[in-house]
Amino acid sequence: MNLAADLANRRPTSAAELTDRCRAAGLVLHSPATPQDLDDTLDTLDRWERIVDAAGDHERAHLVNAMLAASTSHPRLTDHADSGWHVHYRDDDQSVGRLLSALFAMGTALHLAGRGMHRLQRCAVTECTTIFADTSRTGRQRYCSLRCANRDAVRRHRARTSSAAAR
Repeated sequence: MNLAADLANRRPTSAAELTDRCRAAGLVLHSPATPQDLDDTLDTLDRWERIVDAAGDHERAHLVNAMLAASTSHPRLTDHADSGWHVHYRDDDQSVGRLLSALFAMGTALHLAGRGMHRLQRCAVTECTTIFADTSRTGRQRYCSLRCANRDAVRRHRARTSSAAAR
């Protein structure tokens, strides 16, 4: 989820940048991303942002299910790169673009089902469009960062003081 949000918030502009950012996030890539992988990833991010911006839980679930159907395959256990056994929901030896599509679809489904359908959103500050996954304990995170939370608190405070002064 964090990689999807990171890539959606700051879209990669080259296959090399996509490769670097995936590896920095801890993904094991068997080959570097190609220009086609970059195009596929940008398309995937467009679909993923529709999930983020969905009007309600049912629409969000429908969009996640469509992404899962298009991107994933039957689950399998793997110990690639000797990193320990874990489950993959994709075929082996997929392109970077297909791998990211499966990863984003499955990660989003697990996050929303496990934490709550409302816990993937954009920042509550109107002029900020940053996407974030709410991993807070209470599930009530509204802002992408402390900076935006403070900015909004100052704005609300100033609005209250100016309306009190006007009375």
